[in-house]
Amino acid sequence: MEPKKSLIHEDPRVPLAAERTFLAWIRTGLALMGFGFVVARFGLFLREWSAAQNLDHHSGHGVSLWLGIALVGLGVVLNLAALIRYRRYLRQLAQGIIPEAKPSLETAIAVTLAVIGVAATIYLIFTAY
Repeated sequence: MEPKKSLIHEDPRVPLAAERTFLAWIRTGLALMGFGFVVARFGLFLREWSAAQNLDHHSGHGVSLWLGIALVGLGVVLNLAALIRYRRYLRQLAQGIIPEAKPSLETAIAVTLAVIGVAATIYLIFTAY
């Protein structure tokens, strides 16, 4: 008697759905990297603008550089993690295994973004005046 194949493995919608999910994670990673670049360069823009307006030179915009670097780094990590998860998922499907949900990546990204958001909020509150 030959082994029974999984219907999920034979259904072309399953790997296509996995690919759509992978591409959504890649878009999110690219958006984080782009936003991080903008945030990192915003401090430079403010320094140049202050110099052009002959305002007091304020050197407190270094936080935007570190927040931007954190966002770019998070985007890179997200893209690499998405690639690893996608490849593992396809490999398990090819073996007829239904992969179980592991929301650790999503949780880690959400917590990291929340920490960066809180840090940015605190910085903005204390440098508003």
